[in-house]
Amino acid sequence: MWFLAVMWISSLLIGTQAQNTATFSRGNDRNRRCQYTFTVDSPTEASCPATASSAEMEALKSRMGLLEALVSRLAGGEASGTEAQVGLRTAYNQVTGERDRLQQEKTRLTQQVGQLQKTMEELQREVERLRSRPCPQQPPQSVPLYDSSLQPGRGTSHSHPSSRPGRTETSSLRDPSWSYGSPAYQELKAEVAEFPAPRSEGTEDSKGCGELLWVGEPVTHRKADSIAGRYGVWMQDPEAVSPYGSNMLWRIDTVGTEVRQLYGYEDMDQLSRGFPAKVLLLPEAVESTGAAMYHGSLYYQRRRSRTLIRYELGSESIASRRDLPHAGFHGQFPYSWGGYTDIDFAVDENGLWVIYSTNKAKGAIVVSQLDPHNLEVKKSWETNIRKNTVANAFMICGRLYTVASYASPNTTVNYSFDTATSQSKAIAIPFQNQHRYNSMIDYNVAQRKLFAWDNYHMVSYDIRLGKQQ
Repeated sequence: MWFLAVMWISSLLIGTQAQNTATFSRGNDRNRRCQYTFTVDSPTEASCPATASSAEMEALKSRMGLLEALVSRLAGGEASGTEAQVGLRTAYNQVTGERDRLQQEKTRLTQQVGQLQKTMEELQREVERLRSRPCPQQPPQSVPLYDSSLQPGRGTSHSHPSSRPGRTETSSLRDPSWSYGSPAYQELKAEVAEFPAPRSEGTEDSKGCGELLWVGEPVTHRKADSIAGRYGVWMQDPEAVSPYGSNMLWRIDTVGTEVRQLYGYEDMDQLSRGFPAKVLLLPEAVESTGAAMYHGSLYYQRRRSRTLIRYELGSESIASRRDLPHAGFHGQFPYSWGGYTDIDFAVDENGLWVIYSTNKAKGAIVVSQLDPHNLEVKKSWETNIRKNTVANAFMICGRLYTVASYASPNTTVNYSFDTATSQSKAIAIPFQNQHRYNSMIDYNVAQRKLFAWDNYHMVSYDIRLGKQQ
């Protein structure tokens, strides 16, 4: 009872302090026991929380948090996807535009190719028309452009009147072909200033060595089959070695970046018919048209270098190689027609030679005699003939001869240099370029003829030599 009294007094006090917000009630519980209940308003809560348990509330809050996170993620993903779609659409538009531009460029280039093909066909028809027409004969020149008695360089044997005391020498009296002038002018001068070489009775010698007196008309033996044969070199070994006979002829087509095929023919008839008996693949690529055949070996310049190579035909391998000291190569000092003809081998009665130039010689032709086994230079001669002003050169009996033009149908053998006397002189022996683009001229000791490669065609020339003085 005391406890009930204390509880009643406390509820009154609390009710007073809580401004009459507390209540007291009494009732039976489920077990029919008397239960007293005091209710006091919370000063911090406006209403009672839900009847759910705290565990349920925590689970609900967790699920709500997960839902909020998922919604945020979906919203962000949608934004990123939109940005990605915009980027892809932009890239696609760029690629499409580039494709259209390339298609237009392709169409334009196709049209240009068609126009060029039409132009090429018209030019070919014009060329054929011009070839079918006879060339007009030019009247002889009444006044020569230079004096035939003038012999430039160390080989001058006759004095010009202008060199006598009391007279002043002028530049107009000097032969311009020995200066550093235009090659085109030198070709023109050589063409119009032709005069026959002396051909006295009893001076010709068909067997021994002597000075070149005459070059006959070209005889065509074969035309190359493809564009690779526009330029080339064909040759015969004057000292053939087994297993190849003395009638064997050799040919190299020199158009291409990797020229390595050497074709062999049993004789001139097989060459004319185009039936090679042997095809060799050279281990090093060939540069230009300067190769030569001598004593069972092919001598040639390795591509893009000053390296000389001796390729032995019997063993089909490189027997020796050597750099040609200070020689220009790959377009430094070519002949006037170009073709990387910086280094040119030659063979005559005196052996193996090489024709080239150096920076020290300033573009003038240098002639060196080589040891045919190890390619060592035995002796050299520096001429005063500018290499890029002549179309080609060859050796006969120790003399160097040059040809004025590679394209003119009627030109001349215009200069000679004698290695025995180190003297040079101007000459004018008529020479024909029948097919108007002569890329190779060499002396064939075996047949005593000149071999040449004239615009796809392999041709030869008969020659006459004077008696050895």
